Amino acid sequence: MNSQVNNNNEFQHVSVELTAEEALALTGVRFNGNPKVKAAAKQKVRDAFEKAFDFSHQDKVDYELLK
Repeated sequence: MNSQVNNNNEFQHVSVELTAEEALALTGVRFNGNPKVKAAAKQKVRDAFEKAFDFSHQDKVDYELLK
């Protein structure tokens, strides 16, 4: 699965290797015999994004903006 993210008018690619079942699970197909298929696929995508992009700035909250 390849995704493109627009970052300062530049496209970056993220590649994730999924099994056929995992890819189908992300489209909404349900696997009653193995409900963990979708969770595993989502985790692979999440891990790939965390490796490719720096999300550390999102961990901090500027509390002055909340007032």
